[in-house]
Amino acid sequence: MGQLSVIRRYRFCAAHRLHSDHLTAEENWAAFGKCNNPNGHGHNYVVMVTVKSGGSQEARDLERLDRVVDETILKRWDHHDLNQDPKFADQTTTGENLVKLIWDLLVERLPVGQLEKVGVIETRDNYFEYAGATQHTGGSHG
Repeated sequence: MGQLSVIRRYRFCAAHRLHSDHLTAEENWAAFGKCNNPNGHGHNYVVMVTVKSGGSQEARDLERLDRVVDETILKRWDHHDLNQDPKFADQTTTGENLVKLIWDLLVERLPVGQLEKVGVIETRDNYFEYAGATQHTGGSHG
């Protein structure tokens, strides 16, 4: 028997600077180029969240998903600097790290096994996708 999925799209605008304190100024420029600008730069991010379809509960499940994404992702980062987020204190704000962090934040707030994958569109040409392990405990609150 097949599995149906629903993909919800969310948007937020945020700034960031690709930079590593472990690299010299020259190494940062070589690694990140103009994205290492000390003033940062911004993106209009699109987040794609894929969840298992809830069948007859789908409308209720999607309302919950919308609320969790709003509280956990959108309010946290919309019109903010990603580099100021404590979760990025020890890592660079790349699209790869962002999509994994979004997964980690959502998987703890959604019912066990509901979250399938998360995608982040950063630019016209950059899309990042992550499907991590589902949580074993928790996930029923929120």
